Amino acid sequence: MTALPTNSDDLLEVEAELSGRDMKARIVRLSFDGPSNSILSDRDTYYVDICLTPRPLDAMGNYAEHWGQHRFEKLGEIFMVPPGEALSVRAVTVPQASLMCELSKAAVDQAVGQPLQWAGARLETTLNLGNARIRALLLRLTDEVRHPGLAAQRMFECLSGELAIEIGRHCLAQSGDPASGGLAGWRLRTIDERLSDDLSAPTLEELAGLCGMSVRHLTRGFRVSRGCSIGDYVEQRRVENAKRMLMRGEAAKSIAFKLGFTSPSSFAFAFRRAAGMSPTQFRQHQARGL
Repeated sequence: MTALPTNSDDLLEVEAELSGRDMKARIVRLSFDGPSNSILSDRDTYYVDICLTPRPLDAMGNYAEHWGQHRFEKLGEIFMVPPGEALSVRAVTVPQASLMCELSKAAVDQAVGQPLQWAGARLETTLNLGNARIRALLLRLTDEVRHPGLAAQRMFECLSGELAIEIGRHCLAQSGDPASGGLAGWRLRTIDERLSDDLSAPTLEELAGLCGMSVRHLTRGFRVSRGCSIGDYVEQRRVENAKRMLMRGEAAKSIAFKLGFTSPSSFAFAFRRAAGMSPTQFRQHQARGL
């Protein structure tokens, strides 16, 4: 993977790394002295990035060869650059930690049984891979890279193979054909925009109204597209917002009520379930740079 930072003051610190036959994975911390611009591109690998701290809200990506120089879209918690594509990334302005994976194109093609084509709606989805199965795999990989256990290399190879399969499945599901059972891209974007604009948890009826469909069809289509229930996805997004507030120094009690939780204890329970630690532990880890 070729990364070309235009800001020489950018700092990338590798905390841990594992490599296998088809993939290399690194946990890195990035520090920026002001705005940063870079280009991610490689002919033979998929670059997959999950932000372990909240993705900066001003992180944007552009496929200039497809979209021209001026169209930039928001990067989600997980983004991916397919082989042969060049993604311009800009305006990442706060320290962050990520798991960066470089997975061979051959491994994905072999898993799928054919070369994958990334264009149109498929390419657009790579900037925000809201796929629960891919997310779970990347978090499992993060744990294995950070704390290798018994037969770590064998486990790493297994997880690499699973990731190749899930990337293939994601691509093939993004046909843009509503008959495939998933939601159209504009409906998924509408849901994400609602969750970004209003911190409170929406009702299924509200989201169904925004998408112009019944609750039954919304919940079924969302699970096909994102691999999880709407409720789980909403909770995940709320916890990401909570992480940002914690990193800004806001009190857990204040955050709980801003996000619409009934009590600080219910917020702490949801946060621990999603993040694997309490809000206090998360703040302490960030302070220590873990």
